[in-house]
Amino acid sequence: MPDDSFRNIRMLLSSAHAVELNRGLDLAAIEIAKVGSAEAGPLFEMVSTLFYIDTFDHPELVPIIDKAINMIVGIGAWVIPVLMKNLDSGDIKAQWAVANVLGRIGADAIKPLLMEYASAANDTSRAFIIYALGKVKSPKIVQAAAIILDAAQSSILELRDTATRALGKVIESIPSGGLSKDQKRQFIECLRGNLSDPDASVRSKAVRSLGKLAKFGHLTDAEREQLKAVCRHIAGIDEESDWDRAFIVRKEAEEALRYL
Repeated sequence: MPDDSFRNIRMLLSSAHAVELNRGLDLAAIEIAKVGSAEAGPLFEMVSTLFYIDTFDHPELVPIIDKAINMIVGIGAWVIPVLMKNLDSGDIKAQWAVANVLGRIGADAIKPLLMEYASAANDTSRAFIIYALGKVKSPKIVQAAAIILDAAQSSILELRDTATRALGKVIESIPSGGLSKDQKRQFIECLRGNLSDPDASVRSKAVRSLGKLAKFGHLTDAEREQLKAVCRHIAGIDEESDWDRAFIVRKEAEEALRYL
C-alpha cells in the first residue's frame, strides 16, 4: 500500500467525526481489496483501534463500530490469534467488539476460543469468550456445549448470566434432533436449575433459553407440556400464587408460551 494512502487512512481513522471515520473505513476497504486480506495486517490494526471508542460518549459512532466489525470479520480467520490477545485488553468496549468479531467469524473460531477459555486469566475474559461462542452461527457450536453448561452453573454471576444466555444461542444454531438425549437432558436440567437463581437476569435468560428448546424443535410433546406448566407457573397464570416476582422473568415466560 502506498505510504500516502496509509497516512490518509490513518489520519481519517484518528478522527472523532463520523464522516471522516466512515471515509477512512471506505478507503481501508478499497485497499484491502487491492492487497488481499492476507496482506491487510496494518489496515487491520488501524481499523481495530475504533473498538476503543466510547459509544456512551459518542452514540453517533455506533454505526461506525458496526462497520468496523463487519470489515474485520470479512478479512478472514487469520485475524483470530491477534483478536484473542485483545480479549485480555482490560477495555470492556474493545473486548465486546472483539467477542462479536470472533463469534461472527464462525466455526473457525470455536477451537481457538475453547483453548483460550482453558487458559484465560480471569472470569471477565472467560465471560467474553462465552459471549463470543454464543455469537457463532454454526451447528459445530455443539462442541462448546460442555464448557457453556459448566459456566452456566458457575458461582460467578457474570459467567452464569452470560452462559445462560449463550445456551439459548447454541440451541438456535443446532438443527432439530442435533442434540443427543444426554445433551438435551443437561441443557434442560441446567436451565431449570437457573430458574431458581437469586438474580432475576439469570432467571429471565433461563426461561428464554428453555423457550428456544421448544421454538427450534428440540422437545418432545411430553417435554413441551412440562415446560408449558413451568412457564404458566412463573407467569402467574395457573392456580398457584407464588409466581416470579420479577416482571422481566414473567415477560420471558409469557413469550416462551407462544411456542408451547
